[in-house]
Amino acid sequence: MAGRIGQAFDAIVTGVTDHGSFVRTLKPPVDGMLVRGQQGVDVGDRLRVTLVRTDPAQGYIDFARA
Repeated sequence: MAGRIGQAFDAIVTGVTDHGSFVRTLKPPVDGMLVRGQQGVDVGDRLRVTLVRTDPAQGYIDFARA
């Protein structure tokens, strides 16, 4: 996914916690954290997200609401 930073994807919200909201992109199926634009989202919401950061060493994939 590191080569796809800046690309937009269709996603669904899979979890909302005190630490943040989590999404899964539909194609390709990838899980990550919604780091910007997470206010007001609920589990099951469909969103358009943009990949903003990957950190393979930590296992992080971060998205922002597009």
